Amino acid sequence: MNWLPSPRDFRQSLRTALAATNPLERLETLADLAQHHLGFLETIQLDNALGKTAATANVPFVQLRLALLSSCTIDHLLPAIRVAGLRRRLLIEVYTGSFGQYRQELLDPASALHGFRPDIILFSLTAREAIAGVPLGATTDEAVQAMARASADVQQLWHTARETLKATIIQQSFLDVTEPLFGSYDRLVPGTPARLIAHLNDLLTDAAAREHVLWLDIARASARDGLDAWFDTARWLQGKIEIAPQSAARYGDLVARLIAAHRGQSKKCLALDLDNTLWGGVIGDDGIEGIRLGEGSAVGEAHAGLQRYAKQLKDRGVILAVCSKNDLAIAEAAFRDHPEMVLRRSDIAAFVANWNDKAENLRAIAEQLNIGLDSLVFIDDNPAERARVRESLPMVAVPELPADAAHYVRCIADAGYFEAVSFTEEDRHRAGQYAANAEREALREGSQSMEDFLRGLDMAVIPGPIEPVDLARATQLINKTNQFNTTTRRYTTEEVSGFAAAPANMTFQFRLLDRFGDNGLVSVMLLRSVPEEADVFDIESWVMSCRVFGRQLEFEAMNIAAEAARNRGIRAFRADYIPTKKNGVISGLYESLGFSRLPQPTAAEGASRWTQNLAEYHTRPTFIVRRES
Repeated sequence: MNWLPSPRDFRQSLRTALAATNPLERLETLADLAQHHLGFLETIQLDNALGKTAATANVPFVQLRLALLSSCTIDHLLPAIRVAGLRRRLLIEVYTGSFGQYRQELLDPASALHGFRPDIILFSLTAREAIAGVPLGATTDEAVQAMARASADVQQLWHTARETLKATIIQQSFLDVTEPLFGSYDRLVPGTPARLIAHLNDLLTDAAAREHVLWLDIARASARDGLDAWFDTARWLQGKIEIAPQSAARYGDLVARLIAAHRGQSKKCLALDLDNTLWGGVIGDDGIEGIRLGEGSAVGEAHAGLQRYAKQLKDRGVILAVCSKNDLAIAEAAFRDHPEMVLRRSDIAAFVANWNDKAENLRAIAEQLNIGLDSLVFIDDNPAERARVRESLPMVAVPELPADAAHYVRCIADAGYFEAVSFTEEDRHRAGQYAANAEREALREGSQSMEDFLRGLDMAVIPGPIEPVDLARATQLINKTNQFNTTTRRYTTEEVSGFAAAPANMTFQFRLLDRFGDNGLVSVMLLRSVPEEADVFDIESWVMSCRVFGRQLEFEAMNIAAEAARNRGIRAFRADYIPTKKNGVISGLYESLGFSRLPQPTAAEGASRWTQNLAEYHTRPTFIVRRES
């Protein structure tokens, strides 16, 4: 957890939080304190303070229920989970059942687990049961069949949990806490515990990918940190504790970051300083030929390693930006002319190099990319700059980099800012899409009017229902979109799949193309049939990527939806707009589409309800043509 800064005065900060009489003020102070590197006892104290703070329905934190079903002792992990959730503005209520009784609780509709109604169920199981009946002398076939049965048993737990509780499932990988029997030869013997557990993890990883189950890979974390950091034999013998208390904070953070990623809260952009960050030295003083980068020195190789890691992040869909106090021409020349540069200018979606305050430059980067400040991770070797950004922009993630550049990559990776629960086609092409946005911006600046700009884009939309192949991207878009999001309701992949499969409903996904390329699947609309009014659709959710704002897609999407609904015999649309801190940009959306506001209030504070008689709907003219899929 060394990427988090140490608190200045933990006790005083905690006393300040507890002295606050306003619950929201107290929560905010505790959340700020959770952004620091805390010890085991400090985590418990912060969790106790959190437990004394009543959360109302209107606090700007996500509230959810997590059931932890385990075959070992886990009570010591709960404070860390709640504090790690608070760090991400998640208020996690945790349920733990009786020791080892998870099967009975799942199957009993009258159990406390069912009464808890979890949003998420985490299976934290040990490997002992799975491998207990396999003899050491088992053949390869016998070992494979035994682990296939164990995998099928776990998968049946998933199915039962989903069918009865409609919860999102997290499966924790199995730790190998056994001692070697043959030394290095262990992994070559089919019946050894090491070989069995590795195979079981492989089977369940593949199954999780197929079943859209979230995978909590503590086996990899323990391999990275060292098994002794995660497992203590004495603790196991004393109280059946498999995950040692010293790894509680790490475990809680892994759980919370996975839940946050599932709810669309992973970061989107890595903003990088230059001098002594992407390369060693100060380019303005040392010149391009004087900076340390690449082979020939340990420092140069360390900085090249950071560039390679950033390049890999870009390849998986993370946006790269530069935020540096530097001369723009000199800074860009390094990307163009230095032979050891791994990153090139074309890899950077937003390049800001000047002598302004970096906090203001980060604001400019977020505005240029049309993303929230809370989507940014800022990397800078200078402690003063890091402190300045944390103070001015607390929503920006700023890891506490180690002094040695050799450990930069490890620090960023361990922080888990870019935790993912899917890897879609749009992710693979996102860097190219942002590069194409620069060309679109150049066209806009050179156009005489917005009409000329839109006409010059040569846009086309490919609409269609949400098919199985679209599920991962559609769910990702719904859960990660905050600005153009009419209700900010979040859905699991299974919920989107079930919604799309219901014959009475309609779903739409929209892909936008133009002269500069394919923007990808950028909008999703869910239309729910109203049981008591068969000729009415509720717009359950409508989201659109910020990358295509202002291009008339909202008008063309409604044209398409209205036409398709009329062909189904639908008389009217109804829709809710539920305001949040981030979706004010679409507060006038339904009015601009010709909807009429209904007088009756909705349940959410500040929300409004709208209706559109489809017989009176007028198709909006746009510069977007339609194409078949």
